[in-house]
Amino acid sequence: MRKVIFDLDVLRSFVTGMELGSYAKAADRLGRSTSAVSAQLKKLEDQAGTPIFRKAGRGLALTEAGETMLAYARRLLDLNDEAATAIHGGDLEGWVRLGLQEDFGETLLPEVLGRFARAHPKVRIEARVVRNAELVERVTSGKLDLALAWSDGFRTAHTERIAEVPMCWVGPAEGATHWHAATGEPLLLASLEAPCMLRSIATKVLDNAGIGWRISFVSPSLGGLWAATAAGLGLTVRTPLGLPDKVRPLMAGEAGLPSLPKLDLVLHRAEAEANPATERLASIMLQAVRQTVDATPQGRVFC
Repeated sequence: MRKVIFDLDVLRSFVTGMELGSYAKAADRLGRSTSAVSAQLKKLEDQAGTPIFRKAGRGLALTEAGETMLAYARRLLDLNDEAATAIHGGDLEGWVRLGLQEDFGETLLPEVLGRFARAHPKVRIEARVVRNAELVERVTSGKLDLALAWSDGFRTAHTERIAEVPMCWVGPAEGATHWHAATGEPLLLASLEAPCMLRSIATKVLDNAGIGWRISFVSPSLGGLWAATAAGLGLTVRTPLGLPDKVRPLMAGEAGLPSLPKLDLVLHRAEAEANPATERLASIMLQAVRQTVDATPQGRVFC
């Protein structure tokens, strides 16, 4: 097999076009002509030795090989950018106060902190994993520089929408659910302590569908919620992001449950223009979040 060395400029055009949903927009962002970007994509397919795109209506979609290529392209670019930052940003110093919603504490946080610490060992990070209301309060009061949170419609002075993520009903990983809408029995819900935005959405959806419900378990933490759900004490509602192995998102149509809406994932900033250390951490976190969202099998859950 011939050795292939992919061109990072080509990969950046490929990834940028997929993220923006348009290669014309990618050309504009990257300062290239549309024809130049098209030539780069042709070069990428030639190097890959297999079609990366397929026709989808009037546009293009990725083939299976294209999906694989996209995942590797992002990893290659991330590693390249991390190396460049480590070489040129070694003197970056400061203190960054970061807050995250509980769903990301065990999955996203270690990756983000690890990448940042390798590139910027002189920067101190204070991280807090708490619930939405506290995150927003701490950003608005100046106690956090950055906060990754679910949006309830409230926007701080500097809020950036990152992605739209589906909500899903969640049950134990092993076995089928013991409830079905057709029985007329109330649905047992495991929930976080009030106020809980996802709990409010779930109960409103059930009310609108004419399905009775009862809170069967309340937990102050996400760990307790997962334990109760895994034990079959009730179904809960979250997103597919950060689910532990002991629970699973229910398949579309399972148990006759109603569809759930989507949630906006946002990044709150305390300042419009933060110090370089804060901006660098925000950039790394946004990359990691988008990769996590893109890798989520959203089509298999209620969305």
